[in-house]
Amino acid sequence: MSPDPKKFTPPFAFAKDAHVGSSALADAFRETAASQPDAFWRELAKALVWKKPFTQVLDWRVPLARWFEGGQINVSENCIDKHLKNENQANKTAFIWEGEPMDPSGKNPKEVRRLSYLDLAKLVNQIASALRTAGIKKGDRVAIYMPLVPETAASMLACARIGAVHTVIFGGFSKTALADRIEDSKAKVLITADGTYRKGQWLNLKNIADEALELPQSKTIQTVFVYQRDPTQECKLKGGRDKTWKDSVLTENAKIAPESLESEDPLFILYTSGTTGKPKGLFHTQAGYLLWAHWTSRWLFDLKPTDIYWCSADFGWITGHTYVAYGPLSNGSTVFIYEGGPLYPDASRFWKMIDRHHVTCFYTSPTAIRTFMRSDPAAPKSAKKDSLRILGSVGEPINPEAWEWFHREIGNSKCPIVDTYWQTETGGVVISTFPGADTTKPGFAGKPLPGIEADVVALDTGYPVGPGQKGVVVINKPWPAMARGIWGDPLRFEKTYWNTSPALQGVYVCADFAMKDEEGDFQIEGRMDDVIKISGHRLGSAEIESALVGHSQIAEAAAVGIPDPVKGQACVAFVTPTDFALKELDDGKINVEELKNELRSHIGREIGALAKPDQIRIARALPKTRSGKIMRRLLRELAEKGKITGDTTTLEDFNPSSLDEE
Repeated sequence: MSPDPKKFTPPFAFAKDAHVGSSALADAFRETAASQPDAFWRELAKALVWKKPFTQVLDWRVPLARWFEGGQINVSENCIDKHLKNENQANKTAFIWEGEPMDPSGKNPKEVRRLSYLDLAKLVNQIASALRTAGIKKGDRVAIYMPLVPETAASMLACARIGAVHTVIFGGFSKTALADRIEDSKAKVLITADGTYRKGQWLNLKNIADEALELPQSKTIQTVFVYQRDPTQECKLKGGRDKTWKDSVLTENAKIAPESLESEDPLFILYTSGTTGKPKGLFHTQAGYLLWAHWTSRWLFDLKPTDIYWCSADFGWITGHTYVAYGPLSNGSTVFIYEGGPLYPDASRFWKMIDRHHVTCFYTSPTAIRTFMRSDPAAPKSAKKDSLRILGSVGEPINPEAWEWFHREIGNSKCPIVDTYWQTETGGVVISTFPGADTTKPGFAGKPLPGIEADVVALDTGYPVGPGQKGVVVINKPWPAMARGIWGDPLRFEKTYWNTSPALQGVYVCADFAMKDEEGDFQIEGRMDDVIKISGHRLGSAEIESALVGHSQIAEAAAVGIPDPVKGQACVAFVTPTDFALKELDDGKINVEELKNELRSHIGREIGALAKPDQIRIARALPKTRSGKIMRRLLRELAEKGKITGDTTTLEDFNPSSLDEE
């Protein structure tokens, strides 16, 4: 924990108009949720459109929670139909979409589309009608393997409209990953696209989908709808199975009434990594998930009718579900989405898009932020970014250096930052700050949101630890957006999350280490399986990585533990120098061994001698998934065995030969 972290108070101009504009109000909000939970949740539920009122707030029997029993609702109606009753809102822009390709001048995008809520309603009805025509009924599963286009969100909403359960598979996944998810969910329909543009290249998604459908795992698929992102590109169709968007979806004219669904009917399945290597199909249900998506979007981004909101996540991840689709749309917001790579055609792309579309809220990942820090330092200055009023961070702990750079260079030192902690399993943010009320500290996520009873406890006893002491994050009571189970494997759900050890029974174990300071703010340290235990002392990989990235010559870092006969584990750090430092290394102006020794000394100064890595490996690029997550599992294998034997098909631009030899 930082001995004396910097503190940033909400700017007065922001706080005075914020939904939650003072620390006293935020504290009172949290207290009401803790002391009067039923009344608290009943009041929040008034924001939703109910087809039938619920009769009971919560029925809780570990690990099964049933929220808003007796109630009936439709998520699509809450995201679309309720906005159509007001003419201004109906004509308001729901989505602004920008494609990656640029025009010949290189200054403007070739494609920008705008869909009003009326446009979105028409498209959702058309897709829902096409699904009905294909035989899809309530409870059937639909797989969605699509790029970042409005049609992806519309497909999700169409499933929600008729009570089908969608499973969105990230468009960067391989044929095997796609087929495995189809097999597990037993999806009957696949919605896909001809392809997408990424880093200036055309990625043919349909070819990957076709290869997946040739595998025996995909035998449940009966119909494939193909959205044509670029009709000039070749797209092969299989007769009797494949239907083009133009000849199927866009020919539908029926208006589909939103189905009345029970509060606990499944809404979607989303697959996330498991410790066994087999992805877990976590499923979320209707009312509780939507309630939390709606309110956390409103609270954390202080959403106003005039906002242009941008979350850079793909729809294939939980962030894309909650904070690109369901949360913002249920609030009637205008959502910006961008198809392609952040550095195409150069490092100024994001910042110029913010200016071009007058984006006010920007939510992205620490990995992206550090990528921007490493790239052209002058790029942020190519745009004014003066439309921005709030920033957000999601996906992993953000180190203080990246936080302050984000605040200074992107937020022009005036935008509050919400550092959000949550998981696929939680459905939405559980720990963060109210941007108009809470003092923020770089490196600290903040306090549990109202209605979330989280704590930091000792792994071996389950008892809370004191300020400044490390423990595991747990949530002691159920909350509406929590996952209801692992699809087809309820026992695994219970053992993985709720009854993980004799000391941790009946509480949700987040599997993240953290500590709280004297003021109760959480500092997330990283995953339990990313903890390095040296001579009986636990060191979070995130702590070591943050210190390494704090060195002026290092852009990214990943720390892993490998077996050591004396200390139990030894620390191996993989670091990517800044572009400037790489050039200096290539030119011989920086000595590799001297840099490694300097980094070890730096870690000693920042954390202590115990944390000094036994090995430091220089890498031109770290192995990442296409969503930007560093694959520490592969680095651990490389450090321990000298080679990578696991599946690397979902990695972005990684070559093991880019690592130096220790």
